[in-house]
Amino acid sequence: MIETQEIKESIDDFLARQAADVERVIREAAAAEITPRFRQLAEDDVVQKSGPHDLVTVADRLAEEFLTRELTALLPGSVVVGEEAVHADPATYDAIAEGAPVWIVDPVDGTRQFVHGDPGFCTLVALALDGVVLASWTYAPALDECAVAVRGRGATLNGTRLSTGTPEPGRPLTVATSHPDFTTDDQKRALLGVFSDGFAPRPCGSAGLEYLAVARGELDAVAFSWELAWDHAAGLLLVEEAGGAHLTREGVPFAITGGNALPFTAARDEATARRVADALVAGA
Repeated sequence: MIETQEIKESIDDFLARQAADVERVIREAAAAEITPRFRQLAEDDVVQKSGPHDLVTVADRLAEEFLTRELTALLPGSVVVGEEAVHADPATYDAIAEGAPVWIVDPVDGTRQFVHGDPGFCTLVALALDGVVLASWTYAPALDECAVAVRGRGATLNGTRLSTGTPEPGRPLTVATSHPDFTTDDQKRALLGVFSDGFAPRPCGSAGLEYLAVARGELDAVAFSWELAWDHAAGLLLVEEAGGAHLTREGVPFAITGGNALPFTAARDEATARRVADALVAGA
């Protein structure tokens, strides 16, 4: 326990001194490996992983390698859990629940958008310890937007404080929902709860940018049916630090270490999160 507290204090000191260095590294990774390939991908630069909606490009792989090298150099003793490394070796995902500081990395969140020349993609990085996200970065290079959240210190977008606000009373809640290809039959039934009166559902794009939309008060909630940490860790802290909340179907906050009752929601405030979570239970 004492060792864990010492590591936590060391990370707090790191964030106070070097949070800007993390953003610099993320921007450099994007400038070196992602933006030069935007709308410039060759056919053999893109590969399907599990299906047509699960793509990986050379930009994903090279950006993750860049981030892995540079982030661990910034914080000695830290490890990286990255989407592409886990695809190659699933056992590396276990580091999220272990004792070392862990960088959770999605090099290109919204790869499908990236492949199709749509600017709605981003790089997601979160720093966690013992399953708790302590800081996060959401960088959309094609939109020139960078959102940063540090636990207990709030969230900003391009240096301006973010606030979720609250939904306008009396209107349907706008909710971004999972793509059907990534849902089980049980989860599809649960998601039907937000396809009812009082809700205005729509398909989700990049998960990271949907979380940013919640954090800036442009989207009321998300309802997602998968729990891979690189898609959610950064955005969940961003929403929290902007004033929002997140809940699973069991009415408890989402855990990046897994075992969540899915689907779950992140929303602009606690009341909205409860309303969406209740709808997911009713749908099931």
